[in-house]
Order: sequence, then structure tokens, then C-alpha cells
Amino acid sequence: MSEDVVLVSRDGPVAIVTLNRPQAMNALSSALRTALARVFRALEADDDVRAIVLTGAGTRAFTAGLDLKELGQQGLGAANATTPDDNPVKAIEQTGKPVIGAINGVAITGGFEVALACDVLIASENARFADTHARVGIMPGWGLSQKLSRLIGPYRARELSLSGNFLDAATAERWGLVNRVVPADDLVAAAVKLAHDMASIEPRFSRTYKRLINDGYALPFGAAMALEERLSTEANAKVSAADVEAARGAVQARGRAQ
Repeated sequence: MSEDVVLVSRDGPVAIVTLNRPQAMNALSSALRTALARVFRALEADDDVRAIVLTGAGTRAFTAGLDLKELGQQGLGAANATTPDDNPVKAIEQTGKPVIGAINGVAITGGFEVALACDVLIASENARFADTHARVGIMPGWGLSQKLSRLIGPYRARELSLSGNFLDAATAERWGLVNRVVPADDLVAAAVKLAHDMASIEPRFSRTYKRLINDGYALPFGAAMALEERLSTEANAKVSAADVEAARGAVQARGRAQ
């Protein structure tokens, strides 16, 4: 792992991962892609980490996507990662812990795909999104063509992908692409606060619930409902009345405090 291109800090059970090539708009060089994948695999294996925040250094870019200058020398084949060893999107997607993307600036093409690998997106007012695959003449390979239409609808997805136009943060929130928009100075703090809320959930339950949401979303609605019913029946049969009573008081106290 290169400490120069990916930085990791900790706030208790929350890990904060920062893409650190601000001079290159945090472009995804081969070194950054490999480092980012390794970081996420290490955090996944660390039982002391319960939630992760992913952001970019500086104010201009979350990440501008694949490093086109590098690919201009190496060829596009260098970016066709197929395993988590050097594919950061797969590594993020395969993380069982909640991952919050704190989108501090532009998220372009491959950077857009990295953002979409997160579980929750909080954007600064400076954030903008763009799919420029068609403008560059390359096909997406990290899921953007399929995820985006499912998130914002096929009409809006086609508008973005077939124009290459930028989507501002306010519109992204209105379209349901990001959870909310916050002032730039508050972005990481807001993401870390939400990460702490998520980190307070029992880790095995959080992992199982995240997998249920993701697995169900990939199924037709009827099959997804059947999946929930089956898993619910299996899991809830193991929860005693005493467990429910103990949890009830804690949930009520938290509700009064919020």
C-alpha cells in the first residue's frame, strides 16, 4: 500500500480513506487502484473497523476517473482489472461493512463508478457527476451502465451517459443519486457522524442486513420478497423475548435523544 496515493485514518471504529492525488484530481492510476483495493481488503479483515468513509483529497475532485495520461502510454487493457487484487470497485462492493462516499468534488467516469460502489453518498455543494465513457470512446466495466439506470431511471441515465454532461450536487440529490448535500466544510464530519451511527449496530447483523438489501435488489421483486421472508423466519426464530425487551429500552432512549 502506498501511503502517498491512499491515506487511512481512524476515528474510533470508523476508518476514513482518502484518495490522495489532488494534483491529478485524484485520478485512478494503476498504483492508486491497487492501493485502494488493498486498503479495502485490509479494512474488511479488521474487526476493529465497523464503518468506512471514502473521500478525495482537496476540493476539486473526489476522483476524475482512470488516469487517461497513464492509459495513453499503457493502453486501455491496463485498466481491465478482473479481480479485487487491483479492482477497487470490486473491493468496495465486497466489503461487508457500511461504506459512505463523501463526494467532495467531481466524480467522473471511473470515479463515478467508484462512488456508485459505496452504500451511501453524501455530497458537498462542490460535487458534480459525469459519465464521459462515450466521449472518450470506451465502454464502462465497473457497473455504471447498469447501476445508474436502476438508481435514477433509464431516461435520466441515458441523458447523462449519452451526453457526457455534468450533473450538479443539488440535481443529484433531487434525482435520488445522493442522500443529501452539505456545505463543503461539513462534508467529512457529516459522513463520519453517519458512519458512527452505523458502527453502533452489531457488526454481524449489519453485515447480514446489508447483504439482504443488496441481494434482494438484484432479484425480481417477488423473488426478493421471498428471500426476505426466508431469511427473516430463520433469523428471528433465534431472537428471544428477553433480547427484544433489552433492545426496546435502548431504541426508545436513542429515539428520545435524537
